[in-house]
Amino acid sequence: MDMEKQKSAPICEALERFKKKRVVPFDVPGHKRGRGNPELTTLLGQQCVGIDVNSMKPLDNLCNPVSVIAEAEELMADAFGAAHAFLMVGGTTSAVQTMVLTVCKAGDKIILPRNVHKSVINAMILCGAVPIYVKPTIHPVIGVALGMEVEALKEAIAENPDAKAVLINNPTYYGICSNLKELTTVAHSAGLKVLCDEAHGTQLYFADGLPMAGMKAGVDMAAISMHKSGGSLTQSSVLLIGPDMDKGHVRQIINLTQTTSASYLLLSSLDLSRRNLSLRGKQSFAKVIEMSEYARNEINSIGDYYAYGRELIDGNSVFDFDVTKLCIFTKPIGLTGIEVYDLLRDEYDIQMEFGDLGTIMAYISIGDRMQDIERLVGALADIKRLYKKEGETLAYVDAVIPKVICSPQESFYAVKESLPIEKTAGRVCGESVMCYPPGIPILSPGEKITDEIIGHILYAKEKGCSLQGTADPEVKELRVLEGIRA
Repeated sequence: MDMEKQKSAPICEALERFKKKRVVPFDVPGHKRGRGNPELTTLLGQQCVGIDVNSMKPLDNLCNPVSVIAEAEELMADAFGAAHAFLMVGGTTSAVQTMVLTVCKAGDKIILPRNVHKSVINAMILCGAVPIYVKPTIHPVIGVALGMEVEALKEAIAENPDAKAVLINNPTYYGICSNLKELTTVAHSAGLKVLCDEAHGTQLYFADGLPMAGMKAGVDMAAISMHKSGGSLTQSSVLLIGPDMDKGHVRQIINLTQTTSASYLLLSSLDLSRRNLSLRGKQSFAKVIEMSEYARNEINSIGDYYAYGRELIDGNSVFDFDVTKLCIFTKPIGLTGIEVYDLLRDEYDIQMEFGDLGTIMAYISIGDRMQDIERLVGALADIKRLYKKEGETLAYVDAVIPKVICSPQESFYAVKESLPIEKTAGRVCGESVMCYPPGIPILSPGEKITDEIIGHILYAKEKGCSLQGTADPEVKELRVLEGIRA
């Protein structure tokens, strides 16, 4: 990394130059630097609406950058150790979908774990790729799917020698990392491209003592959520590529779906966040690690809760663990994660990242403070004292691995009928059902519905999980393929 060059923020500097010129705006956006929408200006401030501007020569264009955005992308690539970086304004969803659309066309097989984000499933709906799910290992206590095992990948490749790519989470939502270096070597030796969903892995590139980052492992493409742990504005993201990818082709794939009206608020936030992380990220994430480990120890000392960490590492299904992910298993106090999540928000004014049927997560990042950690620990102790009850035995959503009957695209576009969810066992699902966050589908289009899966969905609904993906907003009915039984 060139630390002297990293001090620059070309997009932000161009915006500052532009502001000083006091240009008369006869272009979009129509609020004209906030004058046309005073309430918006009051809410966001003149500084913000004043740089909500359109693409033009002095400010470059994200669809085909040749000046300041191109410079910002080169600096981003340098900071992350990539051959090239693309600034993304459609979130990491857009970056993940670009990865899949770049390497897969209709009928192509892609090897992946089942606990992928919905953006991966939706990309397969768009391009017609066929998922090949590796055999997962489920942790016997916390009930979540673990990492991708090297032998499982070798087996999947042997059974599907025509597969085009493998997609790996690094880390998973729960902080679990696979042996990314070895998986990449195995995949490349079989001629597969390696895609890395690093939506929750920005910190891996800038901190000491954390698992290996995708670009260092030699992956071909990596999707980075700068807005999650890197400090940029929500919806801003980065797509990284390695030296064996065609930069021009990837840009064309991005431009199939990404807006032609990129927000300079998002672009400038990526530019500044990259500069901040390259110059101060190592020190910042050292503090994040310290806070996370302190919180983990304090929560475990309460008793019953299990804030899991590096003790899970077994060198195989849990090759490494990202300790910045503060995940807390709540089953021992007799409450689901979503119930504790709701109590923390409603009774203690603490907003967690997510609560599912077994776990809550506190997302610790560069903006957190130790006094807030203490407040969380105190609230969890209070909840245990006031609300603890006998535990429940249902397995957890992340552990459900449905059988694939048809491709996501074929199923999504097939003729379907709506049935009461209780009557769908044995049918093929025609839509997605997921708790969001974290956005891992319980069911995806093309998968067989079983009584066990129906039980999971109804239990999640009963406990207050936010269910998404279905045409029926109340999830009383599911759309299944007409005339087909699995």
